[in-house]
Amino acid sequence: MAVFVSASGDRYESSGPISVGEALKALGVSLDGVVAARVDGVLVDLGANVEGGQLEPVLGSSEEGLDILRHSASHLMAQAVMRLFPGAKLGIGPSIKDGFYYDILFPSQVTDEDLPRIEEEMMRIVRDDLPVERLVMGRDEALELFRSRGEDFKLELISEIQDDTVSLYRQGEFVDLCRGPHVPRTGMLKHVKLLSLAGAYWRGDEKNVMLTRIYGTAFMDGESLGAYLNRLEEARQRDHRKIGREMDLFSIQPEGPGFPFFHPKGMVILNELVDFWKREHKRRGYNEIRTPLILDRSLWERSGHWDHYRDNMYFTSIDDRPFAIKPMNCPGGILVFKSSTRSYRDLPLRMSELGVVHRHERSGVLHGLMRVRCFTQDDAHIYCTPDQVGDEIAGVIDLMKYVYSQVFGFNYRVELSTRPDNYMGSLELWNLAEEKLKQTLEATGTDYKINPGDGAFYGPKIDFHLEDSIGRTWQCGTIQLDFQMPEKFDVSYVGADGADHRPVMIHRTVFGSLERFLGILIEHYAGAFPFWLAPVQVRVLPVKPEFEDRSRQVEAALKSWGVRVEVDVRDEKLGKKIRDAQLSKVPYMIVIGAKEAETGGVSVRHRSDGDLGTMSMDVLRDRLQGEFKPS
Repeated sequence: MAVFVSASGDRYESSGPISVGEALKALGVSLDGVVAARVDGVLVDLGANVEGGQLEPVLGSSEEGLDILRHSASHLMAQAVMRLFPGAKLGIGPSIKDGFYYDILFPSQVTDEDLPRIEEEMMRIVRDDLPVERLVMGRDEALELFRSRGEDFKLELISEIQDDTVSLYRQGEFVDLCRGPHVPRTGMLKHVKLLSLAGAYWRGDEKNVMLTRIYGTAFMDGESLGAYLNRLEEARQRDHRKIGREMDLFSIQPEGPGFPFFHPKGMVILNELVDFWKREHKRRGYNEIRTPLILDRSLWERSGHWDHYRDNMYFTSIDDRPFAIKPMNCPGGILVFKSSTRSYRDLPLRMSELGVVHRHERSGVLHGLMRVRCFTQDDAHIYCTPDQVGDEIAGVIDLMKYVYSQVFGFNYRVELSTRPDNYMGSLELWNLAEEKLKQTLEATGTDYKINPGDGAFYGPKIDFHLEDSIGRTWQCGTIQLDFQMPEKFDVSYVGADGADHRPVMIHRTVFGSLERFLGILIEHYAGAFPFWLAPVQVRVLPVKPEFEDRSRQVEAALKSWGVRVEVDVRDEKLGKKIRDAQLSKVPYMIVIGAKEAETGGVSVRHRSDGDLGTMSMDVLRDRLQGEFKPS
């Protein structure tokens, strides 16, 4: 007798094993929109035969359901590819955030122009509504199956499986290696869209063959798919690389891949961010330091970076001694702390640094300002006694909330990342560090979720994920509690008892990377920066060339107020000058015509509010000085 129980407590008994789908229907559960189920908490296919258990349907609109739907869509795409490109070899095809991809070795070059043809074939398979069946076969049998098909990548994957059996999924003539679960029929995959192509090394190793990665997405309904595609288009319009070119903020040159060049207007924004950062840190009791770019390799061996991070580092030799270009600021900051004897009266000691760091990133992952090889990390390291840890972390959380919410208007979520597999130090210290962070998050009323195994190798961390104006999230600020580095570097302070004690070290960043934060701001504001950050805050527009003198007088007055201003002296119609100023995202436009030249007033326009009318220079000054600027 098989007994099935629904989430609401309803029961159904059958004489023997039946499929999960049949059991759900017998319990009165509609299968409309259901892609899989949980049996006693375990995800399974609807077609799986089970001998009872507690059943819970998984809707395709849920987070788990979308993951299953998208994984199934990757199989759908692979089947279409194999029909259209005989001889193609399949790599892996997982679901990812917001979609899926499949890595494929094609027998000939594939371009974006091939995507509609692949999509069309996918829709044929959807219309055929093929059943999706799970197969279990012996490991040797599976090896023979994929060997007969010439699927070298699948053979490599199967050879690493330790179990005697492997699971596969079949839909029509197509069979793929997979753990599942999957949707029961291809007809459920109606709302699929292929998005782009990229190159990807097999298994992420640049020593391996380059495959073609096809990205796509899938949803349960057309409305959700349409909304997502609209968000993608909005993101394309906000792309910081596109806006950066249009506003002449920065460039990436072929002579420096991954090394951004900042133009004058981009430097204006960076300098404003830096000035704000310095003011705020001084106000909160930080002392700014600067440490060298290149330091002896022995330092990085001692810190643990040599063992855990050297593949991402650059090296050089000076006077036959091995040196490394710093990928992080922490070891240099420790040397500053150790440069003199510290007392418990000196603690907490907060040292901040805008340190330029270099990290070796593969060329395939470089992306504008978001992923670079050289960037400025807005670091700070706090050295404190164990009983000061809670207050210091609470102070950093307060700083994060102020910067993200009050200054830039971001919503954010918080994650606590715990011990990774490659952790350094004792389990006891790790548990203590994680507990300290949890206690402080709860004491400050900060909502958070656990991100298991994603801590730094030297300590757990709190990560802040910002949500931009179109709903995307970006990981920026981080707080890392570190008991390991002080131990490795024998860092100490003299306590009230006259003995040496080990301080606790807190690593933290607010912007994360100054360059990446600028990229996020460009996309968040779509280039329309708030007044205090705008590269050009006011553009003066003389209606005719004879009004240039008066325009220059206005320009001089604005500069004396500390306003960033330029004059458009081109012999163009006023309408074009206004449109160009709007496209350049200039917050204010001042029109100077015959009336303004005669009265000494100015006609003012705002990029969002439009025509503000005519006002005196005194009123204009009050308005501009009333614009928000963080203190």
